[in-house]
Amino acid sequence: MRVWKFGDNIDTDAIIPGRFLTINDPKGLAEHAFEGFRDGFAGNAQEGDMIVAGRNFGCGSSREHAPLALTGSGVRVVIAESFARIFYRNSVNVGLLLVICPHAGEITEQDQITGHFAEGYIEVSGKRFDIEPVPAFLQRIIDAGGLVSYAKKIRSEDLCMK
Repeated sequence: MRVWKFGDNIDTDAIIPGRFLTINDPKGLAEHAFEGFRDGFAGNAQEGDMIVAGRNFGCGSSREHAPLALTGSGVRVVIAESFARIFYRNSVNVGLLLVICPHAGEITEQDQITGHFAEGYIEVSGKRFDIEPVPAFLQRIIDAGGLVSYAKKIRSEDLCMK
């Protein structure tokens, strides 16, 4: 697992440039993630990697393509000091876990991170950093792979109970 570190105000155009919005497949989008901004990301990100950022990650245009590009890259968790609201919602919708950590700026790319999301903290190379606990209902949506998958699962369970 690798940590990819970014600063403040990383907008959706940096995550996936607008010229690639004709692509709807997460893997196809991943081939262009951070293109022109951090070119080594697309070819080197792997399953289980994490992004750590500063304030206002995901600001800018409202597009589901940005979190889809990250999930297509293998990223399952983004830890930041704060997120743009629409990016947060879009991320939940596609199954990308966003974790708010006031001390995200102290994390480096050399750190190892272990998440204790429901308990409200992460371990960062032996240090404990408090996070906003992930509500159980949001974690269920993330675990299902996003909102559509979660709704299908709930609907299926409801039909089985009748």
